[in-house]
Amino acid sequence: MPGFKLMERLRSLGQLACGRLRARLLALRGARIGHKTAVGARCAVWRPWCISLGDRVLIESDVYMKLVHDQAQFAIGDHVFVGRGVEFDVMLEVRIGHHTLIAPNCFICDHSHAFEPGRRIDEQACIAKAVSIGEDVWIGAGSVILAGVSIGDGAVIGANSVVTSNVAPMTVVAGSPARLLRGR
Repeated sequence: MPGFKLMERLRSLGQLACGRLRARLLALRGARIGHKTAVGARCAVWRPWCISLGDRVLIESDVYMKLVHDQAQFAIGDHVFVGRGVEFDVMLEVRIGHHTLIAPNCFICDHSHAFEPGRRIDEQACIAKAVSIGEDVWIGAGSVILAGVSIGDGAVIGANSVVTSNVAPMTVVAGSPARLLRGR
């Protein structure tokens, strides 16, 4: 068993080194990258020059950072964890505070489509409103955060929640749409 633990530790260190290398390559494409930040395998990034990642950010594999406009702003604070399969869809601005945890398979988007009568869907305008996620926030697996939402510091979002309105600091919300459960 000691040999197995050593091999597992070496594999883990190798993954971390590769993740830090991927972060440096992202910096070469224009992203602002903090110290000891790591980006997982198979992460897709549109418009990296619009991205800022703080110190000690860990982004797991298969994360999709889709910035759909050259003036979009996407900023992640220090000591943030982003789980596997998370998708960020940014047209205007998404900001994530320090020490926040985003569990796997979440979707965070700062825009939606209008649906005026008499016009086809592909002719509709896009409406963008900034998303702000505070510090020390935990977003449970599979959650959806929609345009214009502000999540206060210390909030907890239950798994598979759909957040359509602001979340007060130090509260726990869950459901679809997300509703207040209790204080934290």
